[in-house]
Amino acid sequence: MKFTCKIWDAQRTLLSSSEGEEEIFLVYSGIFKEGDSIEIEAEEPCLAVIQLDDTLGEELVYLKQGHLLYQIPFGDKKVCYSPRSFTGDKHLITVRSALKSETTVYRNLSRNKYDQHGDTGCYPHATANVETRGESVFAARNAIDGIKANDSHGEWPYGSWGINRDPEAVIRVEFGRSIRTDKLCIYLRADFPHDNWWREITVRFSDDTMMVCTLEKTGKGQIISFEPRQTEWIQLEQLKKADDPSPFPALTQIEVYGTES
Repeated sequence: MKFTCKIWDAQRTLLSSSEGEEEIFLVYSGIFKEGDSIEIEAEEPCLAVIQLDDTLGEELVYLKQGHLLYQIPFGDKKVCYSPRSFTGDKHLITVRSALKSETTVYRNLSRNKYDQHGDTGCYPHATANVETRGESVFAARNAIDGIKANDSHGEWPYGSWGINRDPEAVIRVEFGRSIRTDKLCIYLRADFPHDNWWREITVRFSDDTMMVCTLEKTGKGQIISFEPRQTEWIQLEQLKKADDPSPFPALTQIEVYGTES
């Protein structure tokens, strides 16, 4: 598998690039500026392990079209990332083919710390029909970034999916291909008493089958197990708020466990 990695500025001027077979490294000696982006290309759709910032580390992702365009976060978009990320004047970006031992293992298939708004070509990918005030600290992507700190809310490491008090709120995690799953783990945001919580949620799969699940008022991970099934996405909907006084239920993390199909 041949990979290419390029760094572009806001005017699409090429700042640096690297290419090679199976595994590539790009060391960029420069300070990222607003509008800069990282582009990864593969010969074909593939499971790849990418590192776009050394403070965030590697992530196993699916490049559905063999392509990823990642915008370096700045301003409001940056506050849900570690303040050390994408800073300084030297950066190490790596891309490699995922190993069979990595792709065949039972694992959390929903984590993607490099997820962003829009169709970046990189999966898993989280979307929602509402995000509180459009702020990045309440974006759907926060629910799959792997960070489970949930005893507060706001800037990193307390990003969450906020629903702006909308009773019709829905979040979907897309995998970009069919996967096999038999377990979810839900981390509610638990900044009590600021937060409320959902006593019941409905989980919908891509074949439109559904299951209703009850939750508890806790910051611990809540396991939802079921018979193994194939799905291309998982959606949380019909989120029924508890009777606590707070109007602010939110989701810190959703983990989807299983294997590649």
